[in-house]
Amino acid sequence: RCADGAALRWCISGTLCASFLGLGMSIAVLGPTFPTLAANVGKNVSDIYYIFVGRSLGSLGGSVVGGVLFDCMNATLLLAISMLGTAAGLYVIPWCNQSLLLTILMSVIGGSMGILDTGGNVLALYTWGSEAGPHLQALHFSFAAGAFLAPMVAQMDLGSSKSEELAGAEKTNQSVLKSVLTASAASTTPAPNEHRSESFLWSYIFIGTYILLVSIFFFVLFSKGSSGKDKSKASAQKDKLAKYHWPLVGLLFVFFLFYVGAEVTYGSYVYTHAMVFAEMKESEAAALNSVFWGAFAVCRGAAIFGAALLSPATMIVMSLLCSAASSTALAFFSHFRAALWAGSAVYGASMATIFPSGIAWIEQYTVVEGKTASLFVVGAALGEMCIPVAVGYLQGRYHHVPVVMYTAFVTSMVTVLLFPAMYKLANWPQQRDSQEVSDRETRKTLLSNSRLTEDEEEEEQHVREWNDADFEVVEMNDELKNSLMDTSHRIPGDSPAVQPHLDNALGDPPVVADGFPGRQNGSIDWEKSE
Repeated sequence: RCADGAALRWCISGTLCASFLGLGMSIAVLGPTFPTLAANVGKNVSDIYYIFVGRSLGSLGGSVVGGVLFDCMNATLLLAISMLGTAAGLYVIPWCNQSLLLTILMSVIGGSMGILDTGGNVLALYTWGSEAGPHLQALHFSFAAGAFLAPMVAQMDLGSSKSEELAGAEKTNQSVLKSVLTASAASTTPAPNEHRSESFLWSYIFIGTYILLVSIFFFVLFSKGSSGKDKSKASAQKDKLAKYHWPLVGLLFVFFLFYVGAEVTYGSYVYTHAMVFAEMKESEAAALNSVFWGAFAVCRGAAIFGAALLSPATMIVMSLLCSAASSTALAFFSHFRAALWAGSAVYGASMATIFPSGIAWIEQYTVVEGKTASLFVVGAALGEMCIPVAVGYLQGRYHHVPVVMYTAFVTSMVTVLLFPAMYKLANWPQQRDSQEVSDRETRKTLLSNSRLTEDEEEEEQHVREWNDADFEVVEMNDELKNSLMDTSHRIPGDSPAVQPHLDNALGDPPVVADGFPGRQNGSIDWEKSE
């Protein structure tokens, strides 16, 4: 049974990693396909920005709903249904020719992704418990790998022959993205746009089919009776609920908001910053952006092995220190190209492990359920929505200020200050409770050791009381006897007859020849002597 349980846990972990790979591809494929989707609905690229807002709102709603449902129904069944929703949306999107329908589909896909993002983290915690650190890192590395593979999948040509016009366009342009923009913008050359739409159709079909296969694996796990939740373990963990559970969750909510917002902001605007402030060429700026995300993905892969050796708190502290150092260099020395390159690489590497390490860290101090994990995902989604928008607005107002680099510096300082506060809040009740438990155990030990001594003292006290009582009775008898004897001397002729009655009254029966006391025999002897 132990071997079967271990195999089932590894199957759950592998399926979760496969689902997060598909999640990364589903999110990242929208970027390279965005011009074609705009052309399909008859809009310009700048006119359908709201599909990103729709997907983000759907992700927020899916995270909240998924957090509630995850505590009420089978986890593997819920994830299987969410994957089916994602696959269905991906199958329909390439044929969508209305912007409103496209926005609705994006919201539905965002909702199913939010359920997967919330449920995947909690299911990994329920499956592995205190050993979940490496598996959470593998989970989020799979997401980064999927985001890395998505542009390559979007450029795949699955059996369609290239038209001559597309070949001519590719010869005259420097990159595939430029050819897509030229094809979608030119109204006199519909053939390249038609071919490009067919190519992107196949990329959506490919990703949707992959996600459909992963959902089948979740259904298989559900048929095997796997729920991911150990009810006895969950009930046993209730006493581990931190005294300040919700304040701690609220602080981590803000922590993830700033962290994810900074990550997405830097990855989105570093290209523009390199072009405007560092005066780099397009190829150099694109390479700088690739360095940031490449270091991010590589460090997440290395964190899978690092989490098996280091505690989550240690990994968070190392990441925050590197993030603070690199963001400081970027904020004040980014005009030097060497500092910009090195700072971007270190900053990307330092941001890679914080989110999975944060979830693994808080699980050590309190119970992480579906509703709790949904708050973390909602905080990350709000940071992804709000901070890049604020940075874009400020950068448009203040053209000569490197707002992106200052934002990276400020958010790093905020996270550096938040984590010690969270650590103190998480450990203070635990230290107090452990001290109370140790004091209670010490008192029990002292009581158990002194119980025998107390019993002996009680017995000795009873003996003393009985001895004192005996002494008092003896003294009273002696005094009474002496007083009566004195009285008997004053009455002449009565002393022989009075003496035996005195002995009987004092409780000292005379001893006869056979050695046994008896008042009757004693009186007979006295009568004979008379």
